[in-house]
Amino acid sequence: MLVALLLLQGASQVVAGGSRSRWTYAGPYGKEHWEADFPDCGGTAQSPIDIQTGATWHDPSLLPVLPLGYGSLWDDTFTLHNNGHTVKMSLPPTMTLQGLPWVCTAVQLHLHWGRQGQAGGSEHRLDGEAAPAELHVVHYNSETYANLSQAQHQADGLAVLGILIEAGDTPNPAYDNILRHLDSVQHAGQSISIPAFDVGELLPQRLGHFYRYNGSLTTPPCLQSVLWTVFHQRVRISSAQLQQLQQTLFSTELGSPHPQPLLDNFREPQALNDRLVLASFPVGEIIAIVFGVLVGCLGVGLAAHFVAKRIR
Repeated sequence: MLVALLLLQGASQVVAGGSRSRWTYAGPYGKEHWEADFPDCGGTAQSPIDIQTGATWHDPSLLPVLPLGYGSLWDDTFTLHNNGHTVKMSLPPTMTLQGLPWVCTAVQLHLHWGRQGQAGGSEHRLDGEAAPAELHVVHYNSETYANLSQAQHQADGLAVLGILIEAGDTPNPAYDNILRHLDSVQHAGQSISIPAFDVGELLPQRLGHFYRYNGSLTTPPCLQSVLWTVFHQRVRISSAQLQQLQQTLFSTELGSPHPQPLLDNFREPQALNDRLVLASFPVGEIIAIVFGVLVGCLGVGLAAHFVAKRIR
């Protein structure tokens, strides 16, 4: 079974608060210098990656992702926190994930984005194309390990959902549950309790269409312990909501003499090396269907043109 091979081969912000050294996305502590203080950042199974859909392996044994408890509001509130690298939201242990090789318990979610007026912002890419932002929902293997601290150092320790986010005209009410509170956590170190909501509504509708591979945290210490599930279907927020994300937050503390906007908090795609990328659906067949529909539409259009011409 291909998924077994993938697991034998081989998120992002999980332990950022416990880093042994300072790191940033640019400058003297930027991405090109991570490996010096965090050796795993130079490993051969790093994330994110550019998923070349035509080179993926279709594995029909992959089960749809099944979030459990995502909409059960056992807690009245969630904690939203600006850690200087992203805005993240803690998740209760009542939220679990099935459909993976093991049952996983949710820990937190966070976002990555770019800046206004420039393309890109997501960490993963599909066929070279980046989205304006990306959501990561982080879980640990609670079937095997007692807690996140123990799990994150094991090859089968973590599981992260990656959701590509695009911008349109219509606001997304689910994402507004987070974005409308960004003003309260503008500066690094600030936290706020926000009303709990159905986290499942942040996910795309087609949970059975995804890509899966073994990779790493996308930030230091870049531990290579993540089973990634990147959904094929994107989620859409409004352009105004995207601007909220791009323009509200700072990577510096309140009162800093040199305030720095929190922008471009994404890592570029890393080398795939010899890793497999599995697809839960037959990518080639979908492309063929789309092509067939386009050809069919073209044929109908040409027929109508010639009929109209003959009538005239």
